[in-house]
Amino acid sequence: MSQDIREVIRKRRSIFPASYNKKEISHEVILSILEAANWAPTHKKTQPWRFVVFESTESRQSLSDYLANAYQQSVSAEKFSEIQQKKISEKPVQSACVIAICMQRSPEETLPEWEEIAAVSCAVQNMWLTCTALGIGSYWATPGLILKADAYLGLPEGQRCLGLFYMGYTDVDGGEGQRDDIATKITWR
Repeated sequence: MSQDIREVIRKRRSIFPASYNKKEISHEVILSILEAANWAPTHKKTQPWRFVVFESTESRQSLSDYLANAYQQSVSAEKFSEIQQKKISEKPVQSACVIAICMQRSPEETLPEWEEIAAVSCAVQNMWLTCTALGIGSYWATPGLILKADAYLGLPEGQRCLGLFYMGYTDVDGGEGQRDDIATKITWR
């Protein structure tokens, strides 16, 4: 992992589960990705990031079943789409690992919530960059179904889910990214 950090940042892309191959991600690699998350900046050292890891085939299937059922229960019969339900439920089983990204709000609420969310977002960026450096495709999704899944995820009081981080090895290149020139976003004083 000796790549220049700027190169890794520029290569980071959302790579979706349909593009993942069947290669497993070892427990040690998953742990190293989460260790990188643990070094994110955090105001007052609250370290609000929490993770629920769906590593085994069985746990990913359970997540898939939960999402399929939650979708069916969340829409009216007129709006229900088998195609949409299938798309939602395929992602966990297409992935080698899925991580629920959660936030532990400090009980004293000494910081504004947005700062805790920002810290969790920085942790996810560390995960994403580590995945990129390791050749692992990844994607952060925020489906409404999982944002309301505290009971399913077994989250204690004060925690909430901010999305799912899908991961898998891929044979697909993320391609060239595009950004507007930074000069258009800077005001010098």
